[in-house]
Amino acid sequence: MDLFVQRIFDGLSEGSIYALLALGIVIIYRGTGHLNFAQGEMALFCTYIVYQMGEWGFAIGWALVVGLVVGFALGAVTEVGLVRPVAKRSPFAVFIVTIGLFRGLNWLDGAIWGDQVLPNSAKSTQQQFPSLFPNKPTDFWHILGANITIQSIGILALVLVITALLFLLFNKTKLGLAMRAVASNADSAKLVGIPTHRVLMMSWGLAASIGALGGVVFAGVNHTVNLGLMFSVFIYASAAATLGGFDSPGGAVVGGLCIGVIQNLVAGYADKWVGQQMKVGVAFLVIVGVLLVKPSGLFGTSKVERV
Repeated sequence: MDLFVQRIFDGLSEGSIYALLALGIVIIYRGTGHLNFAQGEMALFCTYIVYQMGEWGFAIGWALVVGLVVGFALGAVTEVGLVRPVAKRSPFAVFIVTIGLFRGLNWLDGAIWGDQVLPNSAKSTQQQFPSLFPNKPTDFWHILGANITIQSIGILALVLVITALLFLLFNKTKLGLAMRAVASNADSAKLVGIPTHRVLMMSWGLAASIGALGGVVFAGVNHTVNLGLMFSVFIYASAAATLGGFDSPGGAVVGGLCIGVIQNLVAGYADKWVGQQMKVGVAFLVIVGVLLVKPSGLFGTSKVERV
């Protein structure tokens, strides 16, 4: 029983990180109607920025602020310079652009910081990538027979706070209502005076900032940053967004937590067939299963088209 509870809590901890990245995917889709396949690499670039700030002597708090600002700027510039011009011609072209951006950012990270695992103890002034929450071996609570780290609880609390803030944004602010209106019908939104271009830019910027936060949190959990850090996380986040619904921030969180718990239970109790190295297969199965049974996700809105 203790092992089962431990795996549940471990899954919730991992799922919280997936939920952060899934929130970014959902915000862009909810605000623009597009899927950003470069979400993980945008987060990775900002994580490298936070690492570099640490190398220059900045505390993790200030470094995170810079990373979030860079993330917002990166998302806004991407929308204005890449997505907006091609979206006018073909929605499918946005898909191609984000894949190209995925490859381009990964190449840029390697060109600037190399392909090694950082921090490199031989060259770096940092022993390990800093965590936003206490992560010493003694920083844990014993709950229901399981050892729950303070870091895990902090990450889960962070996700819940961000979800609550997004709920208020989408339902109680003019910007959030404008984002929903633009996603629903951009032409109609223009007719009622909504600055659609500004709203789209804000959507991409906000999503990139939240993704950057997810990247920094994940790097802090692993104590390192490298070129492949966010690849599997993006797959899990995509599965979470698919499960919860691409237009539901709350669904993204629930989906992320569910993916984390499911993959930990499957890898733990079916380790002969799955194991830790094949957990990504669970995410693919979830994506396929949801698309076959309920394409809109558990909390997504089904589209109704007149024929």
